[in-house]
Amino acid sequence: MFSTIEYTVTAIVCLISAIVIQRIFSKEKLRGADKKAIHGIKWFGLAIFVWGLGALVNLIMVEGLRWSSTNKILIYFGVLVSLANSLFILLSLPSIEHPQKPGIVVRLVQRFSVREFIGLFCGVLGMITFVFIASSYGNPEISNNFIWLIDIPISILVAISLLYELNKAFVGRQMRFMYLPTFALFVLIVIAVSHRMIPQDRVLQFIDQQFWGVLGSITAISFKFLFILLFSILLYSWKFLSEKEQQQSLAQKLEIQKAKLEKENEQLQIANESHLDTIKTLKTNLKTIKATSKIELSDRQKEVLGYLAYYGNYKSYTEIAQEMHISTDGFQTHIHQIKKMLNISGAGGKEQLIAFAKANSFLQYTSLKDDT
Repeated sequence: MFSTIEYTVTAIVCLISAIVIQRIFSKEKLRGADKKAIHGIKWFGLAIFVWGLGALVNLIMVEGLRWSSTNKILIYFGVLVSLANSLFILLSLPSIEHPQKPGIVVRLVQRFSVREFIGLFCGVLGMITFVFIASSYGNPEISNNFIWLIDIPISILVAISLLYELNKAFVGRQMRFMYLPTFALFVLIVIAVSHRMIPQDRVLQFIDQQFWGVLGSITAISFKFLFILLFSILLYSWKFLSEKEQQQSLAQKLEIQKAKLEKENEQLQIANESHLDTIKTLKTNLKTIKATSKIELSDRQKEVLGYLAYYGNYKSYTEIAQEMHISTDGFQTHIHQIKKMLNISGAGGKEQLIAFAKANSFLQYTSLKDDT
């Protein structure tokens, strides 16, 4: 009866939990979460699934096909399930992140690739299992529970490693209050392993059979529930920290981008200041162009500018006046009026007038030919 309750509860809870964990794994994978972390979720889900599958098979065999719970094949299958569960838990341990140095078991797992570690695990335990089965299968004097001796050291090793990594992880997350549940998980695993190992016929000499059955069922269910609970807490604390780290990373990226933009803005300001004189000059020239575009010169003034454009670079005002057959004073008067209209003054006035005359093609107002 107690074993039936144990198998039923374990199958339902573990299989449902495995499905939920698989969905979480799929979502985190699509979201692009850290591969190491989501692989830990995958192995954790497989460990839970193996428990549920083992309980379901035992339930079918014992209740459906009426096999005895002490049947050798069922016991061998139970050992296989336990070893597979230990394997998946070992593979999930490296994903339990904490700031301290990982334990020796985790470092051993990390030394190999997943395929190499699975091959090594299955190869070594396969040979040991073969020896145990060969020596006990046809010997009625050896208890059926003898085969559990293979699983005992592995389960205890996994329990100790799990206790160490979980405690370090919870400390890193400021969750020291989880020490007690993790230690309780370790104790329950040890009790469950001991319950499977000790032959029932010898125990019944000292303990009531009903009490022994209740103890085994409660222990088996309790440590599985506690295992799922602790990993779920760890999973959601990891997810919370992961989202927090993503937000911090985004904030850092924004700060870097802000600093970059500020630097570019500063460089642009320096460039603007360095070109300030050029901008002022361009504005002045623009005003001059606008002003000169409104100036209306007489035909005589245009002719004067045309002669100035032709002879100005190598003849004086007097010589240019002679070329035009006008008096020097008359020529000077025209030049003075043109300078006043163009707002030209200073020592370089002649050069500015020559440039203005050439730019506006005033040579066309003379009888001279442009041979420059």
